[in-house]
Amino acid sequence: MAISSTIPKPIQPDSEKCLRDIPKHMLKCLTPKSRACIKRLNTCQLDRPDLSRQPTSKLAAVLVLLYEQAGELRVLLTTRSKSLRAHPGQTALPGGKADEEDESLVWTALREANEEVGLPLPPTSSNIHFITTLPPFLSASQLLVTPVVVFLSSPIPFVPSSSSSSSTLDSSSNASPNTPSNTSSHPILTSLTPSLTEVDRIFDHPLEAMLDPHLLLNKGESLADVGEDWPYGAGDVCISATNKYIAAVSLPHSMLIPLTTQNPSDVRLDAFDGLIYRMHRFRTCASPIKGLTADILISVAELAYGRKPVYGRYPPDSSSGSSPEEPDLEGETYRALVRKRMEENEKAFAVVKEQTRLTGKVDGENGSAFLTGA
Repeated sequence: MAISSTIPKPIQPDSEKCLRDIPKHMLKCLTPKSRACIKRLNTCQLDRPDLSRQPTSKLAAVLVLLYEQAGELRVLLTTRSKSLRAHPGQTALPGGKADEEDESLVWTALREANEEVGLPLPPTSSNIHFITTLPPFLSASQLLVTPVVVFLSSPIPFVPSSSSSSSTLDSSSNASPNTPSNTSSHPILTSLTPSLTEVDRIFDHPLEAMLDPHLLLNKGESLADVGEDWPYGAGDVCISATNKYIAAVSLPHSMLIPLTTQNPSDVRLDAFDGLIYRMHRFRTCASPIKGLTADILISVAELAYGRKPVYGRYPPDSSSGSSPEEPDLEGETYRALVRKRMEENEKAFAVVKEQTRLTGKVDGENGSAFLTGA
């Protein structure tokens, strides 16, 4: 690990100021439920740690881009290209590692979204509005990942479509016949272009379904068939004439609806110092939301809707010897691990700074001069 004595000052707009406010007339176009969610996110009091003593190489950011369609908040997601070395074919939020030239982690998230899906950078688009940042999450590769939450407003009064089905954009011109067409009427979303080298698909998902996955069934969301995109079992049921669920027995596929919308499992991760980690997997219209992406979206949904998930979010706290009946309700074990990694990074960073001061040598890896936004 090495540092440089100064961080270049790139010519970039003040991204937080460019994205700061959602115009009142735009908020009035939203449903009362969506307005309340945006307000909770915008006013939430979070303990955001100082990341200025973290090496830049340990920092990353992702963009949680929310918008309203058919009266509900949805979040933009991608399926990573199968040609990538890291996490090929998995669902991700637009984002990536911080560059030394980035003015902030907010800009990191925006820059990466521009590179991956063609989202316009400020001030080109006046319809992308900053809401908040969350405290960093720890990835399996030991990156501190800061979620940057923004809202995409419509430049004209939004008229909800009659369908609530999810939309997808495929980087290939030969889309799968099972892939839903892009039904979003938002002008910016329909203009997004997947990066041929990084993204296979762009799609969206209802934010509230991160708290209650069965809402997908109630709202008639399109869900991926069992197979490559959902290898966790079918759980198909049919709906009877009385609209009650009954077990499916040799029924035509057209009469079935997917029941399995979530698949959690507890695993012990060496990357997390042997911590028992609850791997959440959520069914979507494309690749499943799981791992770090799921953790981030669950947190955003909890803040937005002001309630906990209907399922158990965290596993038992193995560090305290709790039983399965005594789960780590608030995820304190995980947050303690994040704090530990930050302290380790700071100590290592301080050693390198001292070595650099004594030797006067810099070999190219910058320290952080990032602000994570308010």
